Amino acid sequence: MTSSRPTTPRPNDPCPCGSGNALVECCGKYIRGAAHAPTAETLMRSRYTAFTVKDDEYLTRTWHPDNRPTDLDLDPDQKWLRLEILDTERGGLFDSDGIVEFRAHYAFGRERGMLHERSRFARTDGKWLYVDGDIG
Repeated sequence: MTSSRPTTPRPNDPCPCGSGNALVECCGKYIRGAAHAPTAETLMRSRYTAFTVKDDEYLTRTWHPDNRPTDLDLDPDQKWLRLEILDTERGGLFDSDGIVEFRAHYAFGRERGMLHERSRFARTDGKWLYVDGDIG
């Protein structure tokens, strides 16, 4: 596994997930392990943020063990630009599963692209985990 740790965010940095909140009080608290994401959408947003800061440890920790890759190779040249949440199904405080559909916009050098995925999540031992997704 690549061992690239994210830089420590400053308290007032905006969260990459687009919430409008400061990173350390938004997705940062999940990434650093101070709290667990309470909903599937919150986990999805924090995983997007982990991709932006290249935190492979958090991504691995929040991936369901049945589908977790043995190695993550996060390309340092890929920059995640913006997240759009399109739809959510279940995934709330009292659900055991959920779906979040999103678009994640990125840049790779001069090229621009977009990942459109319908992600499945499951709550295991009280914690939300990413199961898999359909890319469309």
